[in-house]
Amino acid sequence: MVTIRLARGGSKKNPYYYVTVTDKRNANTGRFIERVGFYNPTARGQEEKLRIDLDRVSYWQGQGAQTSERVSTLLKQARTSAAVAA
Repeated sequence: MVTIRLARGGSKKNPYYYVTVTDKRNANTGRFIERVGFYNPTARGQEEKLRIDLDRVSYWQGQGAQTSERVSTLLKQARTSAAVAA
């Protein structure tokens, strides 16, 4: 089964997450099919906190990919910010 979930990057006490499409059986920081965005929870000032390619996420969901709980909330955030920007 294909899932859309977060993969942790960054350094100690400075997390940075990639939103990845991966096979559920792979490790969280292991192989992935595609990176569709990122999430930086420690962003400050003018730094970008969240960027997700909503077209690619829609494509993968159409192919049967499931999202994790955290990615679902981030997608809601991204969709509302995209609607405000438009």
